[in-house]
Amino acid sequence: MVLPESLALDDVPAETAVAAEPASRASLTLGHVLTGMGADHDPPIRLEDIHVIRHAFKPGDPDALRGPEDLTEERVFGYTRSQDLSGRRFPADPPRYWVVLIADGARRSRLWGTFENHGEAATERTKTHRCFDLRPSGFLAPLNDRLVVEWDNPRSWHRSASAASAARMPVLEIADRDKVPFPGFDGVLLTYHELTEMVEDRRYADWQVALSEVQGIYLITDSTNGKQYVGKADGAERILGRWTAYARDGHGGNVALRDLAYDSTDGETTRIQTDHARHFVFSLLRVFGPSTPPSEADAAEAHFKRALMTRKFGLNRN
Repeated sequence: MVLPESLALDDVPAETAVAAEPASRASLTLGHVLTGMGADHDPPIRLEDIHVIRHAFKPGDPDALRGPEDLTEERVFGYTRSQDLSGRRFPADPPRYWVVLIADGARRSRLWGTFENHGEAATERTKTHRCFDLRPSGFLAPLNDRLVVEWDNPRSWHRSASAASAARMPVLEIADRDKVPFPGFDGVLLTYHELTEMVEDRRYADWQVALSEVQGIYLITDSTNGKQYVGKADGAERILGRWTAYARDGHGGNVALRDLAYDSTDGETTRIQTDHARHFVFSLLRVFGPSTPPSEADAAEAHFKRALMTRKFGLNRN
């Protein structure tokens, strides 16, 4: 199935598209996309072979997907493969292909990816849940993170693609995510997940250019308790280089932040990495040009540590 690089159907009212009997020929639906892409597969994938699943974020549930930072293959795989033992809550014999969408607003749902189901992993069954042998599938891969559909009833989080209610879901857009404009140095405010995207996602190209050109003093705030850390990026490292280190491991080598990023289970030797960095928020306090002498950056860093009292009440150790 050949699809345009960018397609927007926001001018089609969602309610009209969902309620139509049958769907208007002018409306592109999820059924159209799945049928067309499936026909190109060998052997062809039919709607009857597909189950559509919509995950929504649950920030307070550590076993669920709590936010965009959990949209890794490992986390989505673990969350999706475990299903209720009751055949009323999830099909007793689900089809081969599981198309996973992520809530992207009240009724918007964005395609995350597809798993191929190789049956239940019977040895992992518990008193309440079944686990399935899911494997990543390339089916729909060109549309991952690009296809957005209108999910008509958020309370119904999964359904067969052959069901009329699923097949008629209107496609709202097929397009790359919008480029993220740089807000200026005074407007920089990033969660840890946004930081990890910023350092490598092409949508943040303007950010990457701007932050790679300046030295500066930055602030990391732990949103769970308000404690702060004042840091400095100088020399050839620049802000982008320093923040890339945080994106990589969550602590950038800083002693106090490293202590938060690991949990000692026996108080001595066992160190288990945690996801505490997900609570960090990054901002800039002051930026300097690339030729600013180290002494000026050092003086600014010391000033902000004193002003924000981060040695006494925050996360600075020196």
